[in-house]
Amino acid sequence: MAAIFSPRANLYTQFILLGFGVMLVGLAALVWVAPNTNYANGIGFTPPQPVPFSHQHHVSGLGLDCRYCHTAVEQSADAGMPATQICMTCHSQIWTNAQMLAPVRESLADHKPLRWNRVYTLPDYVYFDHSIHIAKGVGCTECHGPIGDMPLTYQATSLDMGWCLDCHRNPAPHLRPANAVFDPHWQRTAATPSPAALMAKYHIHVASLTDCSVCHR
Repeated sequence: MAAIFSPRANLYTQFILLGFGVMLVGLAALVWVAPNTNYANGIGFTPPQPVPFSHQHHVSGLGLDCRYCHTAVEQSADAGMPATQICMTCHSQIWTNAQMLAPVRESLADHKPLRWNRVYTLPDYVYFDHSIHIAKGVGCTECHGPIGDMPLTYQATSLDMGWCLDCHRNPAPHLRPANAVFDPHWQRTAATPSPAALMAKYHIHVASLTDCSVCHR
């Protein structure tokens, strides 16, 4: 009686089952691992800009305060972008003919604001207020990373929901004195008020920070 299956049938079956298993592992990685990679979250992403603005030069080198350009950061949900006139406060006097600053001069002459590309983008259903974080002692570098040392601005953190909740559940380590909020190189020292003291000073109540309505309105 002739055999129904060839002698290699078991080998073929094993290869098929192995391939199916590899496909399942790959699918699991695609669903659970890929969305959490730095690439998917945009970490390290440096979008092209109309002018290659360097925080390293302007902040760490020249000592400009964040609020000089981001004028609304203490009063508004949005930090704001500098108007061309702010740039030209200095650049009408220095580097007046630099080719890289041609878009700034054209913006002023044409009365058209520069179109900067966003580095951090939150979904429309997420509400974030810069002013309340500043008022509660959260420094710029907590979200923007070593911004004062960036030759070109890149995304330093994911800003995903888990990342935000980690801070909202335990904000104390991320707080600093009010006079250090805009210091990109601030370090905690023995003279710095304790995290618990800063929590009390800023009247931060952790119990309410994880309510859905805090970020989703």
